[in-house]
Amino acid sequence: MRLKWLRNGFELSFRIRPAGLALAVLYAVACWTTWHLSVDQFFLPAGIRVAALLLTPKRMWAYLVLGEYAYFAHMRYPMIEDYGMAWVIFGSACLIPAVALIVHLHHKLIASTTESWLLSIAASAALVATSLKLGLIHMLWPAPPSMPFYTNAMLYVLSDYIAILTVAPLALLWIRRHSGYDWTTWRRRPTIAALTSLGILGALLIQVSTEDHSARATLQLLLVLPVIALTCMHGWRGAAVGVPLMNIILSQTMPTTGLPGSFDETTFFTQQIIAITSTALIALGPRITHHYNQRTPVAMSASRVNALSRSAHLANEQDLRERALGLRQIADDIEEALGETVQQLKADGHEVPASDLLRTFSQRSRRFRELTSMVYPTELEHAGLYVALRAGGLSETWNASHRIVRPILGGDPCQLSMGLQLAAYRTFAEAVSLFLKDETGQIQISARCGRYRGMHGIVLRVALLDRHRALASRTMESAIDRLSARVHAYSGRVQCRGHRITMVLLDTAGEAERGTPPYKRNDIYETPARQ
Repeated sequence: MRLKWLRNGFELSFRIRPAGLALAVLYAVACWTTWHLSVDQFFLPAGIRVAALLLTPKRMWAYLVLGEYAYFAHMRYPMIEDYGMAWVIFGSACLIPAVALIVHLHHKLIASTTESWLLSIAASAALVATSLKLGLIHMLWPAPPSMPFYTNAMLYVLSDYIAILTVAPLALLWIRRHSGYDWTTWRRRPTIAALTSLGILGALLIQVSTEDHSARATLQLLLVLPVIALTCMHGWRGAAVGVPLMNIILSQTMPTTGLPGSFDETTFFTQQIIAITSTALIALGPRITHHYNQRTPVAMSASRVNALSRSAHLANEQDLRERALGLRQIADDIEEALGETVQQLKADGHEVPASDLLRTFSQRSRRFRELTSMVYPTELEHAGLYVALRAGGLSETWNASHRIVRPILGGDPCQLSMGLQLAAYRTFAEAVSLFLKDETGQIQISARCGRYRGMHGIVLRVALLDRHRALASRTMESAIDRLSARVHAYSGRVQCRGHRITMVLLDTAGEAERGTPPYKRNDIYETPARQ
C-alpha cells in the first residue's frame, strides 16, 4: 500500500490565468522599454521590478517572475557566448525572487500609517540585488570586470536606489488612492507653481551646454527646491510626486553618448546629493503630514465624529474590562476559600456534605463566569471574535434559548482591530437580544470578515430562519435606534430588510493607522551588464 503511489504515479495540476499571462507580457514589455530609456546611473527596470511587486497581489507574483524571465531571455541570450550559460541562467533567475522576499517581509509595514517603509524597501532591494549580481558576475564570468568591485558596488547600489525612489512612490500613490486627503484651495496655485518650476528648470538644463558644468550643477541642485515646496504643502504625497519628477528630469537631461552604457561622472556626483535629498524628503514627508494635520484647525467632520465615538466606546470597554477582571479575581478567591473548606470537611469525615457543597458551587461558579464574560469577553483578546462568540457566556445564553441555529462565520477576524471586534461583539449581542424578545421562531446568525474598498471590515447578519416571514416594524425601529450609534462609529450601516438585519462595520481607524530600484552597463567597458 505504501508503494502504491510509485506504481500509479502522481498528478500535478495548476491553473493558468489569462490575466496573469497578460500581466507577464506587460511587465516584460515595461522592463524592455525602460531599459532603452535608462543610462548607466539610472536603471529604471530595477524600479519597475519593485513597483510591480507592490502593486500586484501576491497570488499573481508568479506571473511577474515569468515576465522577468522572458525579459532576461530576450536581453541576455546573445551574451551566452561571451559570459557563459551559467551566468545567463543563474544571474537571471535570482533577482526577482530575492526582491519579492524583501517586499513580503515588509508586508506589515506597508499597511502602517507612515510611508517611510519605502526607504527600507529601496535600500534593502538595492543592496541585495547588487550583492547577487556582482557576486554571480565574479563567480561565473570567464574574466571578471576590470572596474574595481567596490566601485561597481557603489554605482550599482546608488543606481538601483534612485530608480526605486523614482518609480515606487508612484505605486505608493496608487496604493493609497482611497485614503482621504484634504485638498484645500490655498494649495492649488503653489502646487502649480512648483510643478511649473520643475518644467522650466528641466528645459533650462536641456539648453545649457554640456561643457558648462557649473551652470548644470547649479540648475540640478535648484530642482530640489520645488520638490521641497511640494513636500511641505502635501506631505508624503508631495514627495511621492516631486521626487520621481526630479529624478526623471535629471536622467533625461544628463549628457549621454546614446549608448546603453552611457555614464556622466559630473551628473553622478550630483545624483549622490539628490539621492540623499530624496531620502530626506520621503522620510520627512509623513511627519510633515502628521504635524500639519495636528496643527491645522478643521471642522468637526463625520470622520472626526466617528473617531470620537470610537474613542468613547473603547473607553467604556476598558472600564468594563477592569470590572470583569475584578469579578474574576473575586471568583478565584471564593473558589480558593471553598476548596479549603471542602478539604476541612473531608478531613473531619463529612464526605457527603463536602461533595454536595462542591457540586453546587461548581454549577454556580460556572454560571458566574459566563455572566462575567458577558460583561467583557476576555476570550476575544486572546483568540478573536469568533472564539468569543462560540465559547463565551453569550454562546451559553443563546444555546439556553434553543432558538439559535449553528452560526455561520467566515474570514479571519484577527485581521480586524480590537475595537472593531468588540463593536461587532456588542452589536451581535444586541441584535440577537432584539430578535429573542420581539420575534418568534428560529434565528440564524452569520458573519464574514474581509476587505472592502481597501479597508478591513465585517458584515454581520441576524435573520429569521423562515425566509418567508418579515420582521415586525417595532423590531426594525428598535434595531436602527440601538445599533446605529456603534455601527456608524465604524463607518458602517444598519439595513433592515425582509426577515433579516444586516450590519456592516469598516475598520477605517485600523486601516488608516495600520502595502522599490538605475544604470545599465555596456560590454564596451567590460562592466557587468544591467539587463
